[in-house]
Parts: sequence; C-alpha cells; structure tokens
Amino acid sequence: MENLSIQDTGLTGGLNHVPPAGGPPQLPPQIVRRPTGYSGLPGLQQPGHENRGADRARIIVRMTEKLVLVLRDGKKLIGVLRSWDQFANLVLQDTIERVFVEDVYADISRGIFLVRGENVLLLGEIDLDKDDYIPEPYRKVSAEEVHTLNVRKTQASKRADKVRRSKLQELGFEAEHNGEILF
Repeated sequence: MENLSIQDTGLTGGLNHVPPAGGPPQLPPQIVRRPTGYSGLPGLQQPGHENRGADRARIIVRMTEKLVLVLRDGKKLIGVLRSWDQFANLVLQDTIERVFVEDVYADISRGIFLVRGENVLLLGEIDLDKDDYIPEPYRKVSAEEVHTLNVRKTQASKRADKVRRSKLQELGFEAEHNGEILF
C-alpha cells in the first residue's frame, strides 16, 4: 500500500501549486479510487448489483400481463400492471373489481386504479388460457343484483349480531363495541 500525504496529488508543485497568471484558477484533479470491477457505466456490472438488469427485465415483462390483487379490505381487483414504485404502490389499467356474494359474482369496471402498497394482501398472475373459466358453483350476474344480495347479507348479519349481543347481556357479558369509552 502506498503512503500518500496531503501534498501528493500527482501534480508538480502539490496542492499549493499556483497556476500561471492570465487564465482562470484551476483546481487540481481529484484522486478517485473506484472498486475493482466497477466500469462506471450504468447497466454494467457494479458491486452488489449483479442481477439488477435481469430483475428489471422480468418486471417489465410482467407489465403486459393481467394480474389479480386482493386488498386488505377484501376487494379483488383484476387489471394490467402499468407502474410501481419502491413502496409497492401500483397502477393498474383496465381494472375491474370482482365482487362475490354467496354463489354469484359481478365485474364492475374501474378503469385506471392506483393502489397504495401497504393495502396489497396478495398479488398474482392470471393465466389467460383459464381467464374465461368460471368454477362450478359460481355464476356471473349484474352488479345491481350482487349489490342487492350484499345489502341483504349485511342486514342479516347485523340482526344476528344483535341477537347474539342480547343473549350475552342476559348472561352478564358486556357487548363488544357498544360505543362506551372507558378512561
């Protein structure tokens, strides 16, 4: 290993070298040491980034494929991936929301959809050969019919919860989420 001092820059005269008069003052060139294997050109081998180009190529191929997203709130979105960022925020194009109620479902067109990355529960690729296949118990209906069934199902669930809470109160239990705040 070389022993270099602050005066050793490779220039005659060292750091205190004064350029000749008549021109603008010039800074001495910096000594830059790059790690071995570093080419300095983007996209070529750099330390710690050996597969970056291959990973980008695989993701770019995915940008033309149909994907299914399941969100934390239970929504199921189907669309074409167009963009993403480091926080896993996604932009889907030609998006439809598929709503299931009991043994029926409906597709609701949503267009371009921006999804915040923290809300993604599941991301999967759709096989285009099996895209039109509908499993046996399910049948496709209109969005209005699914909405009506969903409202009925929610009302029935609320009635069942009310009955359950009243039975628990009779046994001496306090109902959950009854609006009381204790400090």
